[in-house]
Amino acid sequence: MEAEPPLYPVAGAVGAQGDEDQLGVPDGPEAPLDELVGAYPNYNEQEEERRYYRRKRLGVLKNVLAASAGGMLTYGVYLEPGRPLHACSLYPGLLQMQLILHYDETYREVKYGNMGLPDIDSKMLMGINVTPIVALLYTPVLIRFFGTKWMMFLAVGIYALFVSTNYWERYYTLVPSAVALGMAIVPLWASMGNYITRMAQKYYEYSHYKEQDEQGPQQRPPRGSHAPYLLVFQAIFYSFFHLSFACAQLPMIYFLNHYLYDLNHTLYKVQNCGTNSQGILTGFNKTVLRTLPRSRNLIVVESVLMAVAFLAMLLVLGLCGAAYRPTEEIDLRSVGWGNIFQLPFKHVRDFRLRHLVPFFIYSGFEVLFACTGLALGYGVCSVGLERLAYVLVAYSLGASAASALGLLGLWLPRPAPLVAGAGLHLLLTVSLFFWAPAPRVLQHIGVLYAVAVLWGVGSALNKTGLSTLLGILYEDKERQDFIFTIYHWWQAIAVFAVYLGSSLPMKAKLTVLLVTLVAAAASYLWMEQKLRRGVVPRQPRIPRPQHKVRGYRYLEEDNSDESDTEGECGGGRGDCAEEEAGPVGSEPGPKPAGLCRRPCPYEQALGGDGPEEQ
Repeated sequence: MEAEPPLYPVAGAVGAQGDEDQLGVPDGPEAPLDELVGAYPNYNEQEEERRYYRRKRLGVLKNVLAASAGGMLTYGVYLEPGRPLHACSLYPGLLQMQLILHYDETYREVKYGNMGLPDIDSKMLMGINVTPIVALLYTPVLIRFFGTKWMMFLAVGIYALFVSTNYWERYYTLVPSAVALGMAIVPLWASMGNYITRMAQKYYEYSHYKEQDEQGPQQRPPRGSHAPYLLVFQAIFYSFFHLSFACAQLPMIYFLNHYLYDLNHTLYKVQNCGTNSQGILTGFNKTVLRTLPRSRNLIVVESVLMAVAFLAMLLVLGLCGAAYRPTEEIDLRSVGWGNIFQLPFKHVRDFRLRHLVPFFIYSGFEVLFACTGLALGYGVCSVGLERLAYVLVAYSLGASAASALGLLGLWLPRPAPLVAGAGLHLLLTVSLFFWAPAPRVLQHIGVLYAVAVLWGVGSALNKTGLSTLLGILYEDKERQDFIFTIYHWWQAIAVFAVYLGSSLPMKAKLTVLLVTLVAAAASYLWMEQKLRRGVVPRQPRIPRPQHKVRGYRYLEEDNSDESDTEGECGGGRGDCAEEEAGPVGSEPGPKPAGLCRRPCPYEQALGGDGPEEQ
């Protein structure tokens, strides 16, 4: 019986056609080297390049979707823009449920006795609202030190830490975690804004790689070239983010609403609502829970929220790619930590930022007004606590759907989205001046939902327009983290101002909101007028990177791989033959004793000691 032929031909063996294969090329040791290690015969360089950059573009889209979903889940568990102003003013998300439970007198006495939960809650809210005031001092340093992606991951982790402390509600767990959370708010938002802008720039590079090859790697793309992609990415991000308001109401709808009294009990002593109200829910009943939820059910709900927060961490860690190349990260850190600390303050010289500061402040005011003034003063005060979740869901869905309206900037003038959002909010604010719904009356609930949806539309135009505008005006990658830090720091200042003025009458709040809105719109249009006249903004100079760190292989005078002996011998120069070979045409010969040089890697591979050995 004949032996079966081998499954794979043996290297060097003579085949059935002698020492040649089916293509007539000699096989075995006599085969040409090009046939063994050469290019694939059907290799199409242009097609492979096109596929490579298509994978790169898909990776950028994956990064944008992962960052957007991570932000939505994080703020669906705890929603910072809806931070309350008083222990009875209600958070969306985890703290909404927590503070409703803590507000009920029966719940506090039965579960916690004399532990002093109201005092703990007030200190916790103070830590969350006051701490971001100093964020301008450390946010750029943290972003440059950790990197944009890792700063996002660290901040989301701090949010998850705050969620975990609710398993054991004590002063020494809630208050320190609230302070840490306040410190993470501005870095998270600054790194997210920077990340989305960088993804738009990278998508442009991967879509126009042929133009980049023609211009050269050091040539910057034309200014504003990434703007269409930035509009799309910001619309995607804020569509996801505004859904977090609706996600935050799921524990309220499916769990807590079953334990609440109806509006006839909770609003029994409430006399005035809307524009006639004073402070936050004056006269609201001290007992809002019909029955107390079991501790086991609370642990289940908190465990689900903790799992969601952990999933957000995994999304940022596993699916979000780096915003910068490793060498770019090194360059951003190498300008000096003192310069990184000072540059946010130096950017105040730019008139564009000064003109946008009122809009930054209004951006913080209007979201807080939607979650507290509108939802509480006009919503809960008239239709009851059990319908709070549905008012915020209406606001969320309106804002999420309207985020796509930011794409109108692809065809309309640049000021159109911001001015449209400001005009819509102006009409709604003036209308709210004259609306005082009666307590415990449900006839106007449709009007309330319509106002919430329209306010969400204005908020979406405001957020997408501002973030896109900053990404277009400041497209230098060396400045973006500073700019977004300034933007969200002013928002934090607005949050703190509202925290201090929580007890003002509703008419005073509407007046401040209206004045800020008019000033913001006028200042922004003045800025656009200056830019059309050709006024050149004054930007601080970004220092050149100083690469003095050993271990990074930069082509500089410092050779990071040389030994001490070589440094003393060659004066620290690791250049091959550029400086020591002498003029062209000179005869090779012995070099002076004082000029010793390390051979190049190519010379070392040939076994020589330098250019003398040919």
